Amino acid sequence: MDHPIRLDRVELAVRPWRTATVLIAAVAAVELVLLVVVGGALLAKPEPAGRSAPKAKAAASSGVAKAAMKVRATKAAPAELPRRKVRVVVLNGNGRQGAAAAAAARVTGRGYRLGVVGNAPRHDYPRSLVMYRRGFEGEARRFARDLGIQLVSPLDGMRPAQLHGAHAVYILGG
Repeated sequence: MDHPIRLDRVELAVRPWRTATVLIAAVAAVELVLLVVVGGALLAKPEPAGRSAPKAKAAASSGVAKAAMKVRATKAAPAELPRRKVRVVVLNGNGRQGAAAAAAARVTGRGYRLGVVGNAPRHDYPRSLVMYRRGFEGEARRFARDLGIQLVSPLDGMRPAQLHGAHAVYILGG
């Protein structure tokens, strides 16, 4: 005859594993929360000097931020470098073959120096835009005005090292 299994021994064998699993899950949850907090702190954009967070939130909610951005855009620094010393990277962001080469010819025709000419990482830009490295906003705005481009912004999605010494990036849109 077989001997019946005593439940108290089985429960004793399962209980340490169950306790260990719950303990490990709790430690993992605490680590995840800490990683999210540290990652958020590292990736958060710092507030500009002289601007407090409550004022920025109030301005954004009331639409004053948009007006302030327009005022700041009109007070751009004037271009200090002559056109012949401003180097521009031309990237095709619309997917049309040969568009970057044609734009590069217009850039050199206006007296600017060419940097890299190639394809943008994406080919779905709806409009052309000019992005500039820190300290070269005036040159980028003059370049955009020369070519009739309305969108001008600081580098976004690109690092200055990717420009290979250029001052601005011209991305062709649709």
